Amino acid sequence: MAELSSLSELQDAVADAPAANTGPTYERVRDELGRSYATGKRKDAVARVWIRPGSGKVTVNGKPMNEYFARGVLQMVIGQAFSVANVSGQFDVMATVKGGGLSGQAGAVKHGISKALTLYEPSLRPALKAAGFLTRDSRVVERKKYGKRKARRSFQFSKR
Repeated sequence: MAELSSLSELQDAVADAPAANTGPTYERVRDELGRSYATGKRKDAVARVWIRPGSGKVTVNGKPMNEYFARGVLQMVIGQAFSVANVSGQFDVMATVKGGGLSGQAGAVKHGISKALTLYEPSLRPALKAAGFLTRDSRVVERKKYGKRKARRSFQFSKR
């Protein structure tokens, strides 16, 4: 390695050196129609989600979001990903959901939207990652065991 005799030589050497790798770089993934696709999961529900630039219209299984998810809480869950990323009303969402109940399906759609947003625009990843929307919530219902009334609940004990 060469000896450096002055501060200016050090600055020149640093300027010529390649930049340090600060972490993985993510690139945009879009299909020929300008959409990004991702799969979201929660409990037993699986959602296939496509997003594209638009007016903010969300359709789930061919129905508008407020018709499919009638409860306001579930609509709020789906909108969380857009509000955290500050892109509310900028993307149209088309989702198909199977399995589970309505709450699990809403969580699956939120997970799918978050993943699709990061594929569409990788600069949104840090905000969604910090909010925990890119992590799949792996909690599922525990199976029933034999000799038990439910998964852990025993039958009622009778002394006589």
